[in-house]
Amino acid sequence: MKLVLRGGRVVDPANGIDRPADVIIDGDRIEAVAEPGVAVDGREIDVTGKVVAPGFIDLHVHLREPGFEYKEDIESGTRAAAAGGFTGVCCMPNTNPAIDTPSVVTAILERARQVGSCRVYPVAALTRGMAGDQLSEIADLLSAGACAISDDAFPIQNAETLRRGMEYVAQFGALLMTHNEDKALTVGGVMSEGAHSSAMGVPGIPAASEDVATYRNIRLSELTGCRLHLLHISTAGTAGLLGWAKGRGLAVTGETGPHYWRLTDAACRGYNSNAKMNPPLRSEADRVAVKEALISGVIDAIATDHAPHAPYEKEREFDKTPFGILGLETAFGIAYTDLVAPGLLTLSELVHKMSAAPAAILGVPGGSLTPGGPADVVVLDTEARWTVEPDRFRSKSRNTPFAGAELQGRACFTLVGGRVVEA
Repeated sequence: MKLVLRGGRVVDPANGIDRPADVIIDGDRIEAVAEPGVAVDGREIDVTGKVVAPGFIDLHVHLREPGFEYKEDIESGTRAAAAGGFTGVCCMPNTNPAIDTPSVVTAILERARQVGSCRVYPVAALTRGMAGDQLSEIADLLSAGACAISDDAFPIQNAETLRRGMEYVAQFGALLMTHNEDKALTVGGVMSEGAHSSAMGVPGIPAASEDVATYRNIRLSELTGCRLHLLHISTAGTAGLLGWAKGRGLAVTGETGPHYWRLTDAACRGYNSNAKMNPPLRSEADRVAVKEALISGVIDAIATDHAPHAPYEKEREFDKTPFGILGLETAFGIAYTDLVAPGLLTLSELVHKMSAAPAAILGVPGGSLTPGGPADVVVLDTEARWTVEPDRFRSKSRNTPFAGAELQGRACFTLVGGRVVEA
């Protein structure tokens, strides 16, 4: 039976659509974006006053399964994703065991098919155990279904190892995602280096640690021809380097998260562990530069770096608590409130950065409402005003710095492969 999303405003930047229309779905595929009121024999959902858009795709999520299911698992993490309007997420490889063998990739994909509320794209480790030395069997990992390669929070420090890894990845035209950090500059660091870290008496992480690693990784990408994606950009320097790389015509893309354009290291004052992440929240100058780079298009996509932790882990001393915050259920609301409501981006531009751009970077289906494409759709209420209440999250965890924030815009529900997933 066909399904019609009737009476909404359709925003599909990949196809240049922003107008009232009906979206017709046949099974798990988009059949058409039709003129309002077209006759269809099938089920209808009235979405009058709402926005119908391609489902969001998150390039950077930690689902914690296998090994850390007490923080999050595929079932809870994808429920949180669907609640936030995401129909696909990339799960990062720092699990236990790491996503460094085809069997782990296969297990994640099978688990997602069984209990997932959205599509799951495993990102495989570049080195075995993410130890930074012996390269993984990249060909086998990609054949098993890995969407990209990354050592994420365990960035390779040896330039020769990274070069050989990039050459290996480049053979398959695959994407390498890098967490950009020179760890020699960050030993013991727990937040951004500056006045606030000094006042709190804790070791700092200089912005240069990200910038130095970013420059090296871009130059090695140029040397090897490897497609490179810069994860969670937090500094003015890295944003500038991404623009420089694009100016040279290099195959380099980048993402940032809502926390980097909304918050600064001042949020850590009072030893607020819910504002502790890596890379850390930076200075006001960095915040402004990252936001400007996102608005201008230098930064391609919005990702969450959703990193759940159990409450007791975040209640320890600030220097001992783990890095990471939640993001899936707040990303669109923050982005709409900060970027669209004040007129800095159009809604179509925002949707592009959360759907079409990630799909293009990964080379996965979705990101548009093109006829014949997957029926991965989000229905949005851009007028909804709501307060962030962590106790109502679908995630198992509660570690967000946005508790109590007043936001505008949220997902009503998503459809994944034509199946309605309640938000």
